[in-house]
Amino acid sequence: MEETDREAVATAVQRVAGMLQRPDQLDKVEQYRRREARKKASVEARLKAAIQSQLDGVRTGLSQLHNALNDVKDIQQSLIDVNKDWRQSINTIENLKDVKDAVVQHSQLAAAVENLKNIFSVPEIVRETQDLIERGELLQAHRKLMDLECSRDNLMYEQYRMDSKNTHDMNLIHTYFGDMQKLSEELAKQLWMVVQRSLVTVRRDPTLLVSVVRIIEREEKIDRRMLDRKKQTGFIPPGRPKKWKEKMFNILERTVSTRIEGTQADTRESDKMWLVRHLEIIRKYVLDDLLVAKTLLDQCFPPHYDIFNKLLNMYHQALSTRMQELAAEDLEANEIVSLLSWVLNTYKSTEMMGNSELSPEVDVNSLNPLISQNVVDQLLSKYMSTLTSNIIGWLRKALETDKKDWIKETEPEADQDGYYQTTLPAIVFQMFEQNLQVAAQINEDLKTKVLLLCLQQMNSFLTRYKDEAQLYKEEHLKNRQYPQCYVQYMIAVINNCQTFKESIISLKRKYLKIEMEDTLSSSHTSMDATLDIIAKEGCSSLLDEVFMDLEPHLNELMTKKWLMGSNAVGTICVTVEDYFNDFAKIKKPYKKTMTVEAHRRVVVEYIRAIMLKRISFKNAEERKEGAERMIKEAEQFRFLFKKLAAGSGEDTEGLCDIIEAIAEVIKLTDPSLLYLEVSTLVSKYPDIRDDHIAALLTVRGDASRDMKQTIIETLDQGPSQPNPNYVPIFKEITVPTLTVPKLLK
Repeated sequence: MEETDREAVATAVQRVAGMLQRPDQLDKVEQYRRREARKKASVEARLKAAIQSQLDGVRTGLSQLHNALNDVKDIQQSLIDVNKDWRQSINTIENLKDVKDAVVQHSQLAAAVENLKNIFSVPEIVRETQDLIERGELLQAHRKLMDLECSRDNLMYEQYRMDSKNTHDMNLIHTYFGDMQKLSEELAKQLWMVVQRSLVTVRRDPTLLVSVVRIIEREEKIDRRMLDRKKQTGFIPPGRPKKWKEKMFNILERTVSTRIEGTQADTRESDKMWLVRHLEIIRKYVLDDLLVAKTLLDQCFPPHYDIFNKLLNMYHQALSTRMQELAAEDLEANEIVSLLSWVLNTYKSTEMMGNSELSPEVDVNSLNPLISQNVVDQLLSKYMSTLTSNIIGWLRKALETDKKDWIKETEPEADQDGYYQTTLPAIVFQMFEQNLQVAAQINEDLKTKVLLLCLQQMNSFLTRYKDEAQLYKEEHLKNRQYPQCYVQYMIAVINNCQTFKESIISLKRKYLKIEMEDTLSSSHTSMDATLDIIAKEGCSSLLDEVFMDLEPHLNELMTKKWLMGSNAVGTICVTVEDYFNDFAKIKKPYKKTMTVEAHRRVVVEYIRAIMLKRISFKNAEERKEGAERMIKEAEQFRFLFKKLAAGSGEDTEGLCDIIEAIAEVIKLTDPSLLYLEVSTLVSKYPDIRDDHIAALLTVRGDASRDMKQTIIETLDQGPSQPNPNYVPIFKEITVPTLTVPKLLK
């Protein structure tokens, strides 16, 4: 208390000091005193009130504790009295056991009396129920069956309450009602038959299906009631719960699976299109069934059954199982495509699950894949492997078939423009087209892969084609009379090269995306190069054929016989023109090549005949006659090849000019101008070698050895300015070294 008093005094001093800091505040001392006195009185009053309130509360609490103590004493006394009464009534309760047993027995007898009519009439009700089931009156049959089950269950329940261990009486009741269980099973069979045929029944007699659903709902309610009683009493009648709703869905699930599996009407051995037919039947059945389920079946079931979605899931699962089974079989390439196309495209298309009549209940985007991506990849891998093997076999067979045509005694067919051709390009690209169209049914990625595969195998095939064309030529050379239509079929081979080129471009344009073209540029270039080689070798072999026939006439050139009036060049022109009547059936790119090459080879052979020095003119008269004949024959060649090249646009003048230029050298009458004429010739045709000049001078017959050597040496010292447009021709012509004077430096 002293410490508190000191704190109070210190606080008061501090407050007074705060109020009296200035002299003018002394005048208000009395005012301050009255204000503090009021505050003090107020605080004392509140303190007194609080203390009084606390005292009243303590007084009330003591009073309540006193009353509680008295109540506890009263209760204690009452319990003592109850204990005395209970001990006195124990013997009385034991004497009432007989009454309790009588009550239980009365309850059982009351239940028996209540069901007495049903108990006595069980055999009759069983017969009536059996008749109702046979007549298809399932609701009435089930009502009677329920009455029988109710009687049996009540009797068994009362027996269970009286003595749960008395199995004899339980078995007696169960045996007496034994036929009832058979009725239940017979009724269930009828229900499941209706459920199995529900999609048919709902169209013909929907009331029958509704009756079945009502019966199942009744049984579900009874099951729930019996299970609730089991929780309370531990008793449940035999055969409960029946779970008919669960069994119904199991039956539906088995029915759906059987329906899907049963659509396979054929096998691969009986019909190569077995899988296509199988999948189409599945598509039609599933779509029809789901439409019926949505429009009719859904109305026959309570909403909480969600029957349409459950059936949808059943069909989806059954289809998934069936597709996996099919994927596991040893499918052929076309069967793999049919399966994948159906699974990946048809299933979710408007032809099936995406059908507008199934919307919005069926959302194709929410449907899980029928087969996993891993299985899809395995099937695609197997398909590509099988397809690769098949394409190789097809190409080999197509080539073998084409080769058989090459040895026929009849000419090959011509296209609408009159160009010879064989069926090989059409067969090959028809095969490619079919496989690409099939692959496109699955997805873009597979289509691209198949296109790459086709072009890759095409590349290899063209190499074999080139080899076979070469063997064809070699076999012909062994016996030029066989095959009879060698020229025509070689023309067809050449034309096929152009057809192949056009078909490859068309195939790429149709099936290859623009962004993928770069990946095939090298392959395309390789194929084009191979085709050009085949065509070039074919053209060359045809020209070889021509020049083998021309050989006797070429050998007459620049001989005495030729100088005396031989018609060798006329025969050459006629022969070439005759061959080119057939060559006219070569397509333009290669026909132009043929014409240019034939022109070139004729000129080369003519110049080669000059360089062989078969003749040496004796005088100016012979030189003039020979030169004029050469100029005339050059003009014949020019006219011939101008005629053959009509419309092609190539230059046919320059090559024959070489013959005329050589003729001018031979025709020259003044030997002193020979150097000038030869130098003019060399300036025009800079690939002329010394041995060519020497041979030419030898043919003239008036140039001495010294003159030849002087001309050659002088020409070697002169500048050479070749024409950039000139295509060398003399480099192809060799001069026999044994007969050429050694004038070279």
